[in-house]
Amino acid sequence: MISIPVSKQRIIQMKYFELSVLIFIIALCSCNKKPINDFDRRVELEGEHNFRDLGVYQTSDNKAVKRGLLYRSGTLYKLTPEDLTQFEELGIKTVVNFLTESERENQGADKLPQGVQSVFLPIEGLGSEVDDLIIARKTGNFSKIPTDFNYNIHKVLPETGKDSYAKLFDVLADEKNYPIVFHCSHGVHRTGTAAALVLNSLGVPWETIREDYMLSNEYRLSESTRRVDQLDAIAQDNTDVADKAMNRKNIEAFYLLQPEYIDGTRSHILDKYGSFDSYLKSADVDQEQIEKISEILLEK
Repeated sequence: MISIPVSKQRIIQMKYFELSVLIFIIALCSCNKKPINDFDRRVELEGEHNFRDLGVYQTSDNKAVKRGLLYRSGTLYKLTPEDLTQFEELGIKTVVNFLTESERENQGADKLPQGVQSVFLPIEGLGSEVDDLIIARKTGNFSKIPTDFNYNIHKVLPETGKDSYAKLFDVLADEKNYPIVFHCSHGVHRTGTAAALVLNSLGVPWETIREDYMLSNEYRLSESTRRVDQLDAIAQDNTDVADKAMNRKNIEAFYLLQPEYIDGTRSHILDKYGSFDSYLKSADVDQEQIEKISEILLEK
């Protein structure tokens, strides 16, 4: 039997993981009835890879979201001077930030062009599982992170983020604030739920919302692959990790998104409120606001 050094085994695992992700993304896109990228919605930034335009998505009544007005992203504290130039070219006027005060203190403030308005709408209190995740990221031990972690977080967010999401709708209802970008740390959980709420209010079908959610896999592929291998390497040296193969699968389950994860938001809202309209009404988002946002964001 040929013995493969541990370092080479990790390289093989990394390449296998990258290939698996690419195959997954290609398979997902190929089975869609129509492409979700009718135009190049990704904004290429050196300091943030998950920045994209929410325009062009079709609504159930054959309208479309205008491009160049609403963006979603991960954190913006790593933007380079070249990124800032591109940011200015996009004409963005308002940045809505869902990060907590402690998160902003730890990583630093967003780097933005002069004159851009920052609106802080922190979302916290995501449950004890998040505390377990913080520990897992330090130790590499993901044995306490269930494979349905992302789904559960999306179930919690409509409640923990309710006030912040309601205020986001206030920002969106004022035409003077556009173009707007909203973001959290990686542009996945808090931002993903926000995007789902906004797109749903515009009449975008849920299947399209799931497809938009999955773009984070594509845009964050290199970053996610690197992070999985970093955590797996830590776990290999952690004697508390009994089943290292299963532990790696748990790490991958967290960093490689599934379309079912964002369904946690939908299932919670429908189970508790019966409809998205009822949920938004409970958050004091009225029909007049939704109509104003639709007037701003939807092509006639």
